[in-house]
Amino acid sequence: MTLLRAGLFNLYFLLLTIVMGLAAFWVRLFARRHALAYAQCWARLTLAGLRHICGIGVVVTGAEHLPSTGPILIASQHQSAFDTLVWMNLVPRPAYVMKRELTRIPLVGPMLLLAGMIPLERQGGARALRELMRATEAARDDGRQIVIFPEGTRVLAGDAVPLQPGVAALASHAGLPVLPVATDSGKRWSRRAFMKHPGSIHIDIAPAIPAGLRRGQLLAEIRRAWISVEARRAAILPVDKTVGRMPEIGDGRG
Repeated sequence: MTLLRAGLFNLYFLLLTIVMGLAAFWVRLFARRHALAYAQCWARLTLAGLRHICGIGVVVTGAEHLPSTGPILIASQHQSAFDTLVWMNLVPRPAYVMKRELTRIPLVGPMLLLAGMIPLERQGGARALRELMRATEAARDDGRQIVIFPEGTRVLAGDAVPLQPGVAALASHAGLPVLPVATDSGKRWSRRAFMKHPGSIHIDIAPAIPAGLRRGQLLAEIRRAWISVEARRAAILPVDKTVGRMPEIGDGRG
């Protein structure tokens, strides 16, 4: 049954993306200022399908640490494709730092750029870093909530990899506090994307780390916050099979 549900969801996701991707031509031509809201609608419908088809919900703790408006840098763990969707509606005006290859996906790529996502050429060296800094600065000045995955790739639940220093460079350049976020999304949505297992995905948001820390200090504080909220989650919910609901935060207008 789990395999069947996963297959149905993947079909739903594909059809939804094609239909909304085609309809996005109208947004790109006549309603560009609504691009972010349109992308948020796509993410909301995707997660609704995940909940109804696969029985996977979202439980958020620490939501009081999220800003209702204004810029902040969100440093989230990254275990599955789910993590690239959920922040679209957890903060009012998200801007993901994402690999540039995603902008080349037909239908989807142009909308990502129009919605204000921040592409990163991972092999681009110093020039790519300068472009990233400029884009981050623009997102900050526009009051966006910038989402970055410091692990640099999807990591299996329970594993740990060295954090990439880019998050520290962005925090220093933009002068923004950093909000560490732990997740266990990999337990429900496999790293390779096909299998989806019913239950709750937990998003645990720690208090913000103030701006101004040096690189080593900031990376250590992010890791420490992740470990702390993971330990608290394990103590409170050693076994959890409930399906939660994602709270509505912000009005979602772009």
